[in-house]
Amino acid sequence: MSYKFLNIQRQGTIATLCLDRPACGNALSLALMQEIIDAVVTFKYDTLTRVVIFRGNGKHFSVGADLKDPARQEQQEDSDLLHRVHDTQLGRELIESILNINQITIAAVHGVAAGGATCIASACDFRVGSDDCIIGYPEVKLGMNLSWGSLPLCYNLVGPAVAKRMVIGGELEAATDLLHWGFLDELVSASSLEQKSLEMAEFYASRPAMAAQMIKRGLNAIQLAASAGVMHADGDQFALASLSDDYRQARAEFLAAREKK
Repeated sequence: MSYKFLNIQRQGTIATLCLDRPACGNALSLALMQEIIDAVVTFKYDTLTRVVIFRGNGKHFSVGADLKDPARQEQQEDSDLLHRVHDTQLGRELIESILNINQITIAAVHGVAAGGATCIASACDFRVGSDDCIIGYPEVKLGMNLSWGSLPLCYNLVGPAVAKRMVIGGELEAATDLLHWGFLDELVSASSLEQKSLEMAEFYASRPAMAAQMIKRGLNAIQLAASAGVMHADGDQFALASLSDDYRQARAEFLAAREKK
């Protein structure tokens, strides 16, 4: 299958899924998000691939949701609240598709990973970062809650206090802090990122696939069991937040600033 905004490469039992919109920092348009979901589904019955690496082409892993995406703008202008709620489900489907992939997953993060891109990284089993990467959840600055079912993923990685700092504070955090907090598993130079992520992939690909995948599914179930009854409403919360004056003003200012660049 061919994709417009993705590049998938295979090397033996390892596949690399590369976000390929470098001109806009691999911003997550609705079309790119759907392509990621479609690509991840192709691994469902793939018994050859053992590990999938997620990375971005160009300067950044991904700057997050593409607020200039015409399809997303059309969503936000829809006055029907039910449509808005339904439209938020694509982000949750994206994250759940990555969480539920059978293979071991590794995010190789360089440059900026923001918002939805950070959600993608948190849904992977492991995260390797370049020493100059910055990662965070800036949604609050736009008057938004963190949705896509990603709040418990952040919490499970860094604990409640740091999760509050990252999500309520909304800053892009330094790589060394992210390693210290446990969000990143490995930190390497930018020039070594590809090699290190490949070495990690080869290590986990060498483990018996059936046992490794059963362990992964079990641990994911344990980690997310407590949040399953709570996080179903975060899309509804976003639909409500998008009606606020804070959101409308922050979004308009953001888009105006982007137009000047």
